[in-house]
Amino acid sequence: MNGAERMRRELMIRVVRDFTGGRLEETIDRIPILLRPKNAPFSRCCLYHDRAVLKYRLMALLGCRLEDEDDESKPLSAYLNEALAADLSIEGEPLTVASAGCSGCPESRVVVTSNCRGCFARPCLFSCPKGAITVENQQSRIDYDKCVKCGRCEKACPFNAITRTVVPCESACPVGAIRKNEHGVAEIDFSRCVFCGQCFGACPFAAIMERSQLVHILQAMKRGQKLVAIVAPSALMQFPGSVEQLFSAIHQAGFCDVMEVALGAEETTAHEAREFVEKMLAGQPLMTTSCCPAYVELVRKHVPALLDKISTTPSPMKFAARQARARHPDAKVVFIGPCIAKRHEAREAAEVDAVMTFEELGALLAGRNIDLQGQPPWPLERPAAESARNYARSCGVSAAVLDELRRSIPELADFKLDVQTINGIDKKTLRTLKLHAAGKAPGNFLEVMSCPGGCVRGPCSLVK
Repeated sequence: MNGAERMRRELMIRVVRDFTGGRLEETIDRIPILLRPKNAPFSRCCLYHDRAVLKYRLMALLGCRLEDEDDESKPLSAYLNEALAADLSIEGEPLTVASAGCSGCPESRVVVTSNCRGCFARPCLFSCPKGAITVENQQSRIDYDKCVKCGRCEKACPFNAITRTVVPCESACPVGAIRKNEHGVAEIDFSRCVFCGQCFGACPFAAIMERSQLVHILQAMKRGQKLVAIVAPSALMQFPGSVEQLFSAIHQAGFCDVMEVALGAEETTAHEAREFVEKMLAGQPLMTTSCCPAYVELVRKHVPALLDKISTTPSPMKFAARQARARHPDAKVVFIGPCIAKRHEAREAAEVDAVMTFEELGALLAGRNIDLQGQPPWPLERPAAESARNYARSCGVSAAVLDELRRSIPELADFKLDVQTINGIDKKTLRTLKLHAAGKAPGNFLEVMSCPGGCVRGPCSLVK
């Protein structure tokens, strides 16, 4: 855990605790002052800057899009009242940027540090292909009008005196969706963003925030609305105790029923295996998985030539939500998982009404003083198959599909299986996917996970 994660979770717990106690409308405007009281140490330039950023963090927690703020004097209590009066769902993209929190990091470049010894060999000077380095007063200097940021001088320096500065959010984004606006503040280009959440985790100032539905869910519970929680398989690696104890705790927190998304993964496995066989027998050279929404969005926006190779099988979340609706037609369905991209997928899916992250679930349990390990076991009608629960790990989807193929589809003998996996989305991944789209990469079945290691390493996990 780092400082940004700790503050994010503390704010969530405070909101849940005060909402549950019926006092949030009275306390929310004072939370920034309580967390940064007079004469307290501060993290930014001053105490008031810290308080301003805390206000924006709370606004995002209320589901606000921070870029839409048009009245800085509007109190948090007014935003809270709007959230309490709203429907369970929220409009717009799931990420937002607090301009007050962004430090306006300087442009990425190669920099000579004070460790430079002005050595006789001058390896930096001789390694530079553009003649951008000179030595003045026994110190190397870089002419940035000539520098192309190739990094050869950095590698050549025997004293590690030359280093590369980065803009963390820009560096983390695999698709170039983050840039500075005319004010030097980061902004997200949603025509390019795939909602992978890498910028969210990379920004050391926590200026990139999720637009939460936590308060909307709490208000729906208070209104007496029936809510069914469908829980992603990666939850089993995030919380102590058994899955049955976790489900009992979620029920105690206010959900009328709790179901495994892994049950939906079983349906995804069966459908995807059958679809794979049909496409191979029809002569299609490649099919890819479809359960990772960040990957699907990546293809839509950046590798459209691969779009017809993506499986049309619905994700486990959608199948599980359909099961939940069949069991509780009058209830709202809330997906609980570690993923920001699921917020985007849910917004476009009629099956799901809201998304809660593992961080928010942890805050809900803590804010309502629910002892997870002290819970009685939830009566599961049927535990999901181990292969379906393993969807949370990289290679888990392909393993489940291949097992299904070998077990139940005799046509498998008519062609050779060649499984490939991509474990984490980055700039190199994008090049690899373009090779697959052009038919220049091996494999006829491709599993792609946005997060290295799979969903267990999602951006909103409690344990990474």
